[in-house]
Amino acid sequence: MFQGESIEVLPLQGGLVELRFDRRGEAINKLDARTVDEFRQATERIAASPDVRGVLVTSAKDVFIVGADITEFGATFQQAEADIARGVRASNELFNAFEDLKVPSVVAINGFALGGGLELAMLAPLRVMADTAQVGVPEVKLGLFPGFGGTVRLSRLAGLATAIDWVASGKPAKASAALAAGVTDEVAAPEALRERALALLQRAVRGEIDWQAAQQRKRAPLALSKQDAGALVEAARTQLAARSGKHQPAALIALEMMAEAAGRDRAGALDLESAAFGRVAKTQAAASLVQAFLNDQALKKLYKRHAREGRPVKQAAVLGAGIMGGGIAYTSALRGTPVRMKDIAQPQLDLGMAEAGKQLAKQVKNGRLAQAKADAIQASIVPQLDEAGFDTVDCVVEAVVENLEVKRKVLAALECRVKPGTVIASNTSSLRIDDIAQPLARPEDFVGMHFFNPVPVMQLVEVIQGAKTRDAAVSTAVGYAVAMGKTPIVVKDCPGFLVNRILTPYINAFVQLVADGADFEAVDRAMEAFGWPMGPAYLQDVVGMDVGAHVGDVIAAGYPQRMPALERNAVKLMVANKRYGQKNGAGFYRYENDPTGRPRKSAAPEAHALVATLQPQGRRDFADAEIVERMMLPMVVEAAHALEDGVVATPAELDMALLLGVGFPAYAGGALKYADWLGLDRVVALCDKHAALGAPYVPTARMREMAARKLRYYPV
Repeated sequence: MFQGESIEVLPLQGGLVELRFDRRGEAINKLDARTVDEFRQATERIAASPDVRGVLVTSAKDVFIVGADITEFGATFQQAEADIARGVRASNELFNAFEDLKVPSVVAINGFALGGGLELAMLAPLRVMADTAQVGVPEVKLGLFPGFGGTVRLSRLAGLATAIDWVASGKPAKASAALAAGVTDEVAAPEALRERALALLQRAVRGEIDWQAAQQRKRAPLALSKQDAGALVEAARTQLAARSGKHQPAALIALEMMAEAAGRDRAGALDLESAAFGRVAKTQAAASLVQAFLNDQALKKLYKRHAREGRPVKQAAVLGAGIMGGGIAYTSALRGTPVRMKDIAQPQLDLGMAEAGKQLAKQVKNGRLAQAKADAIQASIVPQLDEAGFDTVDCVVEAVVENLEVKRKVLAALECRVKPGTVIASNTSSLRIDDIAQPLARPEDFVGMHFFNPVPVMQLVEVIQGAKTRDAAVSTAVGYAVAMGKTPIVVKDCPGFLVNRILTPYINAFVQLVADGADFEAVDRAMEAFGWPMGPAYLQDVVGMDVGAHVGDVIAAGYPQRMPALERNAVKLMVANKRYGQKNGAGFYRYENDPTGRPRKSAAPEAHALVATLQPQGRRDFADAEIVERMMLPMVVEAAHALEDGVVATPAELDMALLLGVGFPAYAGGALKYADWLGLDRVVALCDKHAALGAPYVPTARMREMAARKLRYYPV
């Protein structure tokens, strides 16, 4: 009856037809523009055939439909808000045509039906899910919400409260939850799914099920008063405020729109959804979160290439225990790679094993691991005071003290104990890989693997390629990091590598602001309002003032023109007064442990008194906008330098590293995506406005060229 690239309509017995999603040459089905148009054509063919008595909707893939084609969003979102809304509303008419067929339909949901996949499934009066399947509307994670009628139909199938929860959380639901919510009519074993769906369709065709009433219910307003809808909104608003990311308005916009749409018929509700979708699509959060998703997909393609070029790590080792070494060993073992952990001191080994045990106990307590499994994982970490078995490992991660001579000595000795081809990785945050590698006989097998602290929590690993590091060693390290559940970013060897290099000008900007009279608490408030999880003063307290000052000095020495030493340095003043931050209870703030043992922050008048000695002109008030400009511009400029220097290969890798490594505000998308949002012409103009502040605010020649030519770091 119909044959397309993504959809085919096949005749079945008894006047039934099967509309099958089977995207040619792909492992999954998705709703791109071509598929949506084929769905229109297939619907028209079915509607025009007087012999069709019912429609079975299936997928030939392992999943039903994973959602829209997100690669198409960029061009769409460049349109005006009203044009986006009109386009979405027009697409909805195509979906309505299927919902309005004069014959019943049943959707057989296997695997995932997410976003547009669930929206399409809800067009039918009846659905059957495999008991292994999951459904959901995860668009909020992209700064969006459903735009193909999902908010409208979900509200009428599951009720407004459940629909709001699903849309606002973005979490998928298992088959049992979908059945309880009324989103599916039956649940079946995967092998029985098609048979059960066909049986349900035949019952509807015979008139045993009032499928027309089910369709009519989706066209009518909800039987809910404005007062009840308002109460649901207020209850949900309180929860959203606690869990929504900063400057990510999608959930709240959806919430208010869905409450109003509850009292409208299908056409009116779809009008509201389309208009609201046009508005949310133009937000900074949507642009950035969609780009972050695409960046993540690009990284996964890179990882496949590295998997082909590297060697799988079947047995690993960690050299240097303690909290950091224990965290690395735990993360490796948790993900299935057994690990030897060596140290020269038994107390450090005990500390490393205790850290692994603590993390495993958390997993058991949270229900993620059975105790027997946790015990097996712990047993796969072998603590030792010698190098026994090191000749069998594929990769060794060195995690000893951050001292160049110590690392050189330890690694030179280690190299004699492992077989040729074993990758040796140094977990260093500031020392050059080429400097560490000097005494090594096989520098081609040496890489950096910079794990961020705390290792079990932080996703980012910088994999540093030295001048002599062979590509296969880099690929092996990348593959090992992926196997550990991390997101590795390959960077070139340079002072500070990538993340700390870009963060240093940000901290320097804070130090300069304070020297110019800013209240450090006001700076923290402004940057937290901008979207950072913590302001720069608080960040230094958490990192440890002495550590931050040392790393900053090492990195700044590598870029003396752009990162000159600052005379009136509040961070170094705190160190001089033994105010190291949370680690000793005193920094820019005071800290006392709460009943759960977590440090609780409070104001520290003595810190303000110390800082006042650095401010000869006294305290000065800065507008939040000026604080943000002065803090963010040096990051953008240094990010541009890093990209132009080839420290990373792509803007996607750079921005992903910042999002995962330092908590760069998600709605802003990373330094280069943020620059695109502002526009390079505006970035350059703001830099010129602050030119008196010196080299950190001088845009690169390439930035000026891009501004003049209206270019972007990311193509639309």
